[in-house]
Parts: sequence; structure tokens; C-alpha cells
Amino acid sequence: MATVILVRHGRTTANASGILAGRAAGVALDQTGKDQSVRVGERLAQLPLAGVVSSPLERCRQTAAAILDHQAGSPAEQVDEGITECDYGDWQGRALGDLAKEDLWSVVQTQPSAAVFPGGESLATMQARAVAAIRRYDAEFTAEHGPHAVWVAVSHGDIIKSILADALGMHLDLFQRINVNPASASVVRYSPGRPDVVAVNTDSGDLSWLKSKPSTDDAPVGGGAGPEGPASARS
Repeated sequence: MATVILVRHGRTTANASGILAGRAAGVALDQTGKDQSVRVGERLAQLPLAGVVSSPLERCRQTAAAILDHQAGSPAEQVDEGITECDYGDWQGRALGDLAKEDLWSVVQTQPSAAVFPGGESLATMQARAVAAIRRYDAEFTAEHGPHAVWVAVSHGDIIKSILADALGMHLDLFQRINVNPASASVVRYSPGRPDVVAVNTDSGDLSWLKSKPSTDDAPVGGGAGPEGPASARS
């Protein structure tokens, strides 16, 4: 199957001020977020991407545009509601410091599978639709471009954490153990047997080694030799 690089959008004005933006309109990248998006675009520049799929929210579209600006070819660009931000309902637009005083906060932290945001969706529903979207696109890119295709999904922190939890075989109640920083890249390869989580929450380093083709879908006993690494590291 293809390889998906899960990229969180760069830092926003809401992130910097401690506000839960949710799906609110007009939440854009701040200057730090713009710089972060350029850097992740540079990291991906050596990879010929089969496509870029983005959440429809502005901060993700801005990050996706920075990635596409660094591509030599013209990878397909798509927008999909399946990987949009969680619907936080009445929590949207509120300060995180205030939300931490709510009874629901401890549920989100310790038993997220039971968390339902008032006027919004549950974290379980969020995970189900996000994982379904990622697996669907992965199958489509594999069918069109072959099993060694690489594509990018630009989404949100909780969305990516929930996708990684699924790929790791973790219960949703454990997904708060995963960190996904702004403009970070996490890498998953799906296969008929199981997902292969290649990297989590990386914010630096050349990713051109992802062009190397895994020799088998089986996990190497003992860990294996790993990829050869970028050309610059071998010279």
C-alpha cells in the first residue's frame, strides 16, 4: 500500500493565545505557523507526492499550499471533510484555561472514548470518520499510483493523534499519550497485514528516504537495517 505523511497545520493565532479554535472561520496561521509550513514543505520537496489531501479549514489549506509550492510536479490537491477538525460544539472558541475547569475535561484526558462535546461530536465519532477517510484515500492512491506512492494528509492535532492511535493498535483512551506538534510530520504505511508506523511527530530532517521501497510487508525480526537515508548522509 501507499505511504501517508500526516502533517498537522502550522501554528495559528488561536494556538498562540490558548483558544480552542475548532471549526471557526478565519483562524489563520501566524508568522511562526507560516514559517513552520515553509519548513515542512522544504522537508517534503525531495519526495514526488502522488497527492495532497487537506482539511477544508483555512490553516490546513495554507499549510497544504506551502507543501505544494515546493513540489516540482503537480500532485493532485483535494479537500475532504473527513479529516476536518473535531466538532467541539459549545467548547469552540473558548479559552483552554477555562475549559480545564469543566467536568468533561478530565473525561477527555483519561477516557476520551466516552467524551462527547456538548453540541458537537464525540471523539470516537471523530476517530471513526478520520480513519475511514485516510484508509480510503490510501487505497485510492495505491490503486492509481502503485504501492510505493507517497501522499500527504494535512489535518489537525486530535485528528492525527486518533489516526496514529488506530495505526498503533491503541485504544482511543490512550491517544493522549501521543504528541503531534504544529507542522509536524508523522508517517504510516498501510499493508494488507497491518499498518506500519514509520515516524511520529517529527519536525526536522530530510524525508527523501521515504522514496526507498520496503522489501516486504513483514516486520523484520530484530529490527532490520532500516532505510539507507538521504543521499547527503551517505556522501
